[in-house]
Amino acid sequence: MSKQTDDFFKNIVSHAKEYGFVFQSSEIYDGLSAVYDYGQLGSELKNNLKTYWWKSMVQLNENIVGIDSAIFMHPTIWKASGHVDGFNDPMIDNKDSKKRYRADQLIEDKIDRYEKDGKSDKAAQLQQDLDDALNADDLARLKNIIEDHNIVCPISGTKNWTEVRQFNLMFDTQMGAMADGAEKVYLRPETAQGIFVNFLNVQKTGRMKIPFGIAQIGKAFRNEVIARQFIMRMREFEQMELQFFVRPGTEMEWYNKWKETRLKWHLALGADPAKYRYHDHAKLAHYANAAVDIEYDFPFGFKEVEGIHSRTDFDLKQHQEFSKKKMQFFDPEINQNYIPYVVETSVGLDRLFLTVFANSLVHEDLSTEEKQDSRVVLKFHPAIAPVKAAILPLTKKDGLPEKAREIMAKLKLDYNVQYDEKDAIGKRYRRQDAIGTPYCITVDHQSLEDDMVTIRHRDSMEQERVAIADLGKIIGERVSWTNLLTQLI
Repeated sequence: MSKQTDDFFKNIVSHAKEYGFVFQSSEIYDGLSAVYDYGQLGSELKNNLKTYWWKSMVQLNENIVGIDSAIFMHPTIWKASGHVDGFNDPMIDNKDSKKRYRADQLIEDKIDRYEKDGKSDKAAQLQQDLDDALNADDLARLKNIIEDHNIVCPISGTKNWTEVRQFNLMFDTQMGAMADGAEKVYLRPETAQGIFVNFLNVQKTGRMKIPFGIAQIGKAFRNEVIARQFIMRMREFEQMELQFFVRPGTEMEWYNKWKETRLKWHLALGADPAKYRYHDHAKLAHYANAAVDIEYDFPFGFKEVEGIHSRTDFDLKQHQEFSKKKMQFFDPEINQNYIPYVVETSVGLDRLFLTVFANSLVHEDLSTEEKQDSRVVLKFHPAIAPVKAAILPLTKKDGLPEKAREIMAKLKLDYNVQYDEKDAIGKRYRRQDAIGTPYCITVDHQSLEDDMVTIRHRDSMEQERVAIADLGKIIGERVSWTNLLTQLI
């Protein structure tokens, strides 16, 4: 990571804390590694991102419905899914720093450095070597690659490595009143299995016909050994997943459709298309016959934001075998019973949050010949902005606060708005810029006479005079979900 990109990443982290978006969990107790809390503005942004996903999946599609399954599930589910025996990451320790790392990610970071240094051939060869080692589950080869490319520990700067070992990522706990008779259960490492075990419940009660999808937003937990890159990799995180059930033999058609649809969804938020790319998996999971990641160019390189996988019929077939319950669908169009194939789209909400934050945070130089000036602004799409509008009386006297409060009382019924009367109007504009508020409504002395106010636009900083009676309609049209969702149709 160059100094410039490193500084930008530090700015993201500091800005997120300073303005109430993200805090280190348990900070007054020196924090809990790889666990974060969302503050007053962060929770608003996070909820808006969830709403955007839910509306685009469930509201816009007649054949997709949503559920909310429990975090605790029968432990046999995780045996059937393969998580008990195979949910592992290749880990390596540095003997000097006593820090543990994922071996594949150390190598991927080296590949990124080669690419940024213009050594594309070397990067391509290293990527091929990594893919070959992972496909062969050759842990010794992974260590050899780390040594051959002089990959050092980011903390100690040394190459004093242990052997590469597999590490299971699931948290487990006991369910029951007495420890001796308690049953071992797991905190779910993904939300997908809650959808699969409810496949028949949803299909029958909803009278769903293939193809159809089940969507879910929920918490998942992984005992990540590596705590780095802010909210990019956490032990407690949130997923937004769709499992789309299709007729066997049509899965690749739907896989390609969802691959295109999901990238379009990300781009609708206003990001530069050059910041995104597809990355096909060289090593497929045991359940997949195709897999691709949508990656975003973070300050620390391209990283996965969303995965699209063709999971075949593995999950439903496994649950049929372990539960002894038939997981079949009768398709009247072809007069056949079959276990459906599944195409999955899975986006990490916390990674999406970081993507949107990084894409929106801008430092603008507003200097002129007369004076030096700048501002920091979060250019969120208006539909997902935590605060839609700020109501600002020009002064704290002469009846302006009362008039501003009247406006706020009407707007807050439909939108999250803020009232601010402290400091000069310019400083208040800057505060709202810094939290991404798209519109500032200024109440001045003229407003008391003509019932009009000034709307200041965040991105252009242009101002327009509008009637107070029209404010609800004007703000509503500009922050509407319709503006965002129509791009997807």
